[in-house]
Amino acid sequence: MKIQISKKVDDMAPSGIRAFFDLVLGMKDVISLGVGEPDFVTPWNIREKAITAYEEGYTSYTSNKGLISLRKQIAHFLKHKFDLVYDPETEILITVGVSEGLDLAWRTLINPGDKVLVPEPCYVSYAPLADMAGGRVIRMVTQTKNHFKMLPAELDQICKKEGIKYLMINYPSNPTGASYNRKELEALVKVIKKNNVVVISDEVYDDLTYDFDHVPLATLPGMKERVIYMNGFSKAYAMTGFRIGFACGPENVIAGMTKIHQYTILCAPINGQMAAEEALVNGHKSVAAMKTEYKRRRQFIVDSLNEMGLECHMPQGAFYAFPSIKKTSMTSIDFAQELLKEQKVALVPGVAFGPSAEGHVRISYASSFEALKEAMARVKKFLK
Repeated sequence: MKIQISKKVDDMAPSGIRAFFDLVLGMKDVISLGVGEPDFVTPWNIREKAITAYEEGYTSYTSNKGLISLRKQIAHFLKHKFDLVYDPETEILITVGVSEGLDLAWRTLINPGDKVLVPEPCYVSYAPLADMAGGRVIRMVTQTKNHFKMLPAELDQICKKEGIKYLMINYPSNPTGASYNRKELEALVKVIKKNNVVVISDEVYDDLTYDFDHVPLATLPGMKERVIYMNGFSKAYAMTGFRIGFACGPENVIAGMTKIHQYTILCAPINGQMAAEEALVNGHKSVAAMKTEYKRRRQFIVDSLNEMGLECHMPQGAFYAFPSIKKTSMTSIDFAQELLKEQKVALVPGVAFGPSAEGHVRISYASSFEALKEAMARVKKFLK
């Protein structure tokens, strides 16, 4: 007897990132520019806090919503940095990374058939999570010439035509590095409010914004009540393995998300939560140092790619470059597979981030400068 699984799950494609990197496992001398993970080790004071938490016997469950001390620290941090006010008791939920927060939010918000707009190229989980929650995903293709940003007129047109109820936005973006300054956000907000759209805003790369100050969408007039704000500690603080994220939003939405969280996860790990508190209080110098190094790598990668003829715009945030490979006449999968085979450099085919991202590849510059130099030399050799 063969057990039948859900048709929705059976029809779902596996992650384009993970499917490709199964090829990398076991290969020697590979330079990996694929996984979106900082190459920095978590700063020592943050690691020490987690270690001390275990030594002092902190091994229990926490409140479903997370440690109140961490929620208060997040509320203080957001108020101090952005003048963004959330009640730590009722409007903040600690999640197992932003990924769990996104899943909780979609399942809390979506009724079957609700239309969810997902700008593309986009992170691999956005559309599948909305689909699993019963939403109908509408993809909005962004253009290279606009640095992969949504334009207000195009957003307005598709919202009217499709009857969009929810919008997924991620800035700075994975995979393109695109972000929005205040003026650009204000133009989008007019359209969002006009069409009565609710937004999930994934801003986990906010501290890695290079060319202007990051502006949370929820800080703009009239937006806090229609935004579920997602953030976490994985990227800026190099805490990927701690799996601590948080969601902020209207009380009824956070209450709904907490219900699902109670039954599926219960709570995020206590030592990770305590480490996150330490990050917020004493982690800013480490973030600044890592950001400075990412900016150096960004300039090198973009300059190198353009010099070898792979057109690449300057990413405004995160730690990804998203060059065009169209001049090679290869598909992004073929390009990635052949580069891995011939030169042992691993990167992600653009098509993993949506059909419209074909003709591009994603390169993570969250690797050492020496590794990046060697990788660019190998790419250049491959192109020749």
